[in-house]
Amino acid sequence: MAELLTELIPGLPEELGYECLTRLHYSTHRVASRVCRRWQDLLQSREFYSHRKESGLTHKAACLVQALPVPSGSDEVKPAKPPGYGVSIFDSVSGNWDRIDPVPKYPHGLPMFCQVTSSEGKLVVMGGWDPANYQPVRDVFVYEFTTQRWARGKDMPETRSFFAAGELDGRVYIAGGHDENKNAMKSARVYDVRENEWSELPEMSQGRDECEGFVSGSEFWVVSGYATDMQGRFVGSAEVYETGRGRWRLEEDAWRAGQCPRSCVGVGKDGKFFCWGDCDPRVRVGPCALGLGKWTFLAGSAYQGASQEEFLVEGQNGKLMKMETPEGFYGFVQSGCYVEI
Repeated sequence: MAELLTELIPGLPEELGYECLTRLHYSTHRVASRVCRRWQDLLQSREFYSHRKESGLTHKAACLVQALPVPSGSDEVKPAKPPGYGVSIFDSVSGNWDRIDPVPKYPHGLPMFCQVTSSEGKLVVMGGWDPANYQPVRDVFVYEFTTQRWARGKDMPETRSFFAAGELDGRVYIAGGHDENKNAMKSARVYDVRENEWSELPEMSQGRDECEGFVSGSEFWVVSGYATDMQGRFVGSAEVYETGRGRWRLEEDAWRAGQCPRSCVGVGKDGKFFCWGDCDPRVRVGPCALGLGKWTFLAGSAYQGASQEEFLVEGQNGKLMKMETPEGFYGFVQSGCYVEI
């Protein structure tokens, strides 16, 4: 009988029924999609997501690539192999923590050092190393929060590790990193999430390994990195891809030379980049910062080997407010992104 519904909500005008559905929390969309085919098609449509966003009914949640807890009953004090990583979700509005189901191909943990970004309410995971044999992979996976399922995306055109990534208007831009032979790369690609297709972009002026991606307006920034023969000596420049013109430009003195930019790039009130690891001694080592609108999620350690702590920061110079993290979410945060859902 449910399939025969012609009104979104029986007894209500079409417009009012539509507005009622837009106010459902994203976590209920999977169940709501089972009411009828019309609800399913609507809730999973790009137009519905766009309407919720334009109406101010979406919000940013932190998606963290986080070390999974050691199984209970384990006798291992120090595991013989690196920990597995999963995707933890922190909802800054409700304060709730959750963990999404693992990628079917990697049930015991994500590819090591994979890159994550988001696009129109979806989480995109790409690249990294196979956790079983540490070989680089070209895998792309897309998580749909409405259905709470993973879909296989089109493989990356080539293997690359520690590359920059950023999303703009339904497209994920990637650049730099290094190839299978540890050579710094200057090539760049763009992945159209809707069409599930990759396209080639012009090359940057130089190879940039361990660079960081950042989107500002209509520009994709590739911050710092280093050349093949400059292992670990991070440069202070950045390269900026102007999406409207389809070309790169070089920006000198955009970053502090010698400092790793991975997961810690922030933008100050003056529009210049800064490192979140410099803002407080408690996050000096391994900082990971994610903007969530009014708040910034910030994780890091005081020194090498120290326990990681999580904080919320209001604005750039706000006081760090330590979070009470629930059991099971204490693991090291390797990287992350925000998803507007």
